[in-house]
Amino acid sequence: MLSVAHLNQYYGGSHILRDVAFEVPTGQVVALLGRNGVGKTTLLRTLMGLVPAATGSVRFDNADLTGAPPYRRVRAGIGYVPQGREIFPRLTVEENLAMGLATRPRGTRLPERIFEMFPVLKDMLRRRGGDLSGGQQQQLAIGRALAMTPKLLILDEPTEGIQPSIIKDIERVIRALAATGEMAILLVEQYYDFACSLADQYLVMERGEIIARGRGCDMQSDGVRELLAV
Repeated sequence: MLSVAHLNQYYGGSHILRDVAFEVPTGQVVALLGRNGVGKTTLLRTLMGLVPAATGSVRFDNADLTGAPPYRRVRAGIGYVPQGREIFPRLTVEENLAMGLATRPRGTRLPERIFEMFPVLKDMLRRRGGDLSGGQQQQLAIGRALAMTPKLLILDEPTEGIQPSIIKDIERVIRALAATGEMAILLVEQYYDFACSLADQYLVMERGEIIARGRGCDMQSDGVRELLAV
């Protein structure tokens, strides 16, 4: 579904992304792990077209999106849940979710599965997004991305600052989405146990390059936790 090849990115004289290459197949969760400052968020911003790629290619669903603006990538079927959630605090939960329908035909209704996965959102439709707890805002951000029925869901640090009970809810939702076989999921995480529980494949990033990759079931034997602790 997503294929990234020889991706490089620079900020001034700093080489931020170094020849990054990987694939995210439909029906699988690919977990990208790494400590703060290794280039994970820059990679996602490049994938979404928020930062132009210096060299390399980004192909999605057999189309070359390397130079495409963000709206074209969303129209193509890429849903993005950014780090920090970035919901609209003055809009209601319903209005925030409706923003996810921007690329859909006029009159499209919110998918019922959003409320099946996150029942709390249905109970709070009229409440302003800024009045929700951090965990509820994260559920709202994921629900907003799911509103467009994406072919690829990108999640940037979804467990950051979230209480354990809601982390379990998010884990359950990601597992259920992958099990449908309808979408590819790229999960960017620092929380090893969360990523390990979900990953079909893993990637470890260090100083802008992928230094290790493999099957999710091999993360423990491959010493991934130790790589993140260095």
